[in-house]
Amino acid sequence: MTDEERPAVPTDRPAWTRDHAARLRRDETNVTPIIYPPEANLDEDLHVWDTWWLRDRDGSPAEVNGRRVVFALTASSELLPGKRHDVATIRYFHSADGESWETGGRVFDPEGTLGSRQWAGSALHDDGDVYLYYTAAGLSDEPELTYSQRIALATGGTIDADDGGVSIEGPWDHSVLLEPDGEWYEREAQSRGMTYTFRDPWFFEDPASGETYLLFEANTPVPEGSDACDGDAARQAFNGSVGIAHSPTGDPTEFELRPPLLDAVCVNQELERPHLVVRDGTYYLFVSSHHHTFAPDIEGYDALYGFVADGLCGDYEPLNGHGMVLTNPANAPFQAYSWLAYDHGDELLVTSFFNYFDYDRPSMDDVALLPEDEQMRRFGGTLAPTVRVALEGSETRVRGTLGHGHLPLARESLPTDPFEGDVGAERDPYRY
Repeated sequence: MTDEERPAVPTDRPAWTRDHAARLRRDETNVTPIIYPPEANLDEDLHVWDTWWLRDRDGSPAEVNGRRVVFALTASSELLPGKRHDVATIRYFHSADGESWETGGRVFDPEGTLGSRQWAGSALHDDGDVYLYYTAAGLSDEPELTYSQRIALATGGTIDADDGGVSIEGPWDHSVLLEPDGEWYEREAQSRGMTYTFRDPWFFEDPASGETYLLFEANTPVPEGSDACDGDAARQAFNGSVGIAHSPTGDPTEFELRPPLLDAVCVNQELERPHLVVRDGTYYLFVSSHHHTFAPDIEGYDALYGFVADGLCGDYEPLNGHGMVLTNPANAPFQAYSWLAYDHGDELLVTSFFNYFDYDRPSMDDVALLPEDEQMRRFGGTLAPTVRVALEGSETRVRGTLGHGHLPLARESLPTDPFEGDVGAERDPYRY
């Protein structure tokens, strides 16, 4: 095959490059404090991990009669933590003050949901109606677990809140909203990577145009024989992207695929849970990723990564010159994951879940080598301390933390002590 005949990966979109990623380093600006277990978990009967707000159309956390609501992936806390993804279900939690949370229950009756289990997404509150976007993982009634992924939507939900709590009820109507096209977004049959991704839908209404979108995690197709990554087939398998779909009418139930906002071909295979913060006309795009999903010869971290542009479809450049916004300390590299940033005045607040603590081995694969009781003991399975991040232009810096699961609204002031409320956190966190 001649060079002219080789299929090419599109180059007309913003990219996270190997040159950017080669600059990744832990330092005093991006390392978070050591996390210790809270006095009580969010729910002692549950493993709780990926979490997201119920949001209004403008992206702000919704308040329903004085209550705020989050959704999360959950599983029984009696289950080995490594098995939780195989049975994940979505539950909701509610709070009047953003610190004390109550379990509302499972969102869906198992009958009628799509997939053999449900993975992360987003939730829209619109005039009392609830739209829940989620990842349908696997197929209903499959005899063995598969990892096919489709972006699904559940409509028909309503929410009611009073002094007694919050109730989210159906009946729900579930539908497949988006599937990969094989051209902009890789289909499972095209995948050469360690995992396949088409998931994590995130609703977004652009404040500049009023147009309605969904962001999602995907992979860019890299055909066999492509000249991407200088023809290095091993690196070509690392092909993560941030996808986007547009609703021509603004209807939150109808979307059409558009070319990716960002790709990471030759750099990283998973750009998980993409979401946006817009401040003064500047667009900040955030993703979570793992150290093991970076391509060979790149030293990455379990971390929150970010990019900045002057418009939704602008040319995204990595924050801080390399992309990393915050990461775990070297002596607790997997203590938190699945970060979600939201705007709070001059700061970003970043929530995540408490992952494996008292664990400093170089790979998560080694968790399976621990005795089962140690696997259970070392898994947090609840909300992590909220991280405070200073944001100025294209630069960020970790300022401190709030308590486990403390999620203030924009109208609520933050403590003057940046570490106030984070019981047990080391105040010299920068062990990098």
